Parts: sequence; structure tokens; C-alpha cells
Amino acid sequence: MSLEQGDAIALSGADRGTLTTSRAGQVATLEFPRGALLPLLKDPRRGCAHRVRHDSVALRLLRAYVEAAHAAASADTALPQLVVAHIHDLAALAVGAARDAAEQANGRGVRAARLQAIKQDILSRIDRDIALDALASRHQVSARYIRMLFASEGTSVSEFVRDERLKRARSLLLRPSSSRRPIAEVAYAVGFNDLSYFNRAFRRRFGQSPREMRDGNVSPVDRAEC
Repeated sequence: MSLEQGDAIALSGADRGTLTTSRAGQVATLEFPRGALLPLLKDPRRGCAHRVRHDSVALRLLRAYVEAAHAAASADTALPQLVVAHIHDLAALAVGAARDAAEQANGRGVRAARLQAIKQDILSRIDRDIALDALASRHQVSARYIRMLFASEGTSVSEFVRDERLKRARSLLLRPSSSRRPIAEVAYAVGFNDLSYFNRAFRRRFGQSPREMRDGNVSPVDRAEC
């Protein structure tokens, strides 16, 4: 079997075999407890030694979700059970899930993975305008679906964007290098276009104005020089 870059292959731990690559590079492996995926698969025998194309939506979501979960987890802490369930959902979909398992995965693992991917997309563009239609287009879903994903967490896209911008502004203001940085510059750097709105939102979120936050982190000598 020939695999292209980015492809995946499902292998049974009960079978021996070798995998040879035609070029140097990294190979990521994801191991599951014996028999954990079999009940979720439509055809377990076909699932083993089955190529999963790199352009598979389920594989793309699985890869991004696992990378995010790995980055968020500490070395000595196991993944939360819900995260593990999401990974099982996505892996089963990528290999070929049974009908009931696919329905469950689409209502659980896929939603979680899409929401995580959309949040990461937003964070990578947090200092720019976030257009919901463009966001939906990039992730090949509807704007309504994205609103539904955020609503399931009791928030909205605009609230998430505002809160992340405020947290990034706070982080900038607490840096010693920002002791003389104008507040307006910080606001614009994180994506706010209205300084008055930024000041009001910041005070509501943190109980201090941006200037109070910044000056409270500056030594008396530095404050006298500002």
C-alpha cells in the first residue's frame, strides 16, 4: 500500500508488520487500548490496514484536536475522559464508523473538534477583523452552525473574540516593556478599533481601567518617569 504525505493508516496491534517510508520525515502514531475502536467501526476487518486519505475531514479534525489536547495537557496528567471520547469518535469516523457511532460522533467529537479548530483560527487572527462568513467559509460550515457551537458553551462568537482580546491586552499591559506604551496602542494591537469601548469593556472584565492595570505593575521610579 502506498501512502501520500499526510495520509494515515489504521493498523491492528494484534498483527505484525512493517512500515517503510520513501522519504525522511516524522511519523505520528496514536495508540488505542485493545479493542477500544472495534465496536465503533462499520467493518472492523476492513478498518485494519486501511488507508485514510490526508484530505479526509475526519482525519483533519482528529489531527488538530489531538495536537491541541497534547499541547494543553501536562506531562503527568491524563487526558480528561470526555477528550478521550472525542478522540475515539474522530478516529472511528476517519476509519469508517458504524451508523450509530457516526451519529454519536457527529453530535459529540466532531462538534468539539470543530469548535476547537474555530477557536484556534480566531486566536491566530485576534488582532484583525473577524468576519463570521469568512470564518465559516474557511471551515466549510455555515455561520449558523458556528453560532450554535458557541451557544452550546453559553457564549457567542463576538463575546469570545472580545474576551480573548481583553485577556491579550491585559497580558501586554502587565509586561515591564509596556510601562510607557500608550493605552491606545495596546487596544489597537489586540484588535479594538474604539478606545472608549475598550476602556469600558476592560474595566467591566477586570475591575480596573487599562491605565490602572498598567501603572499598578510599574515600579514607583518608572512611574515617575512616565
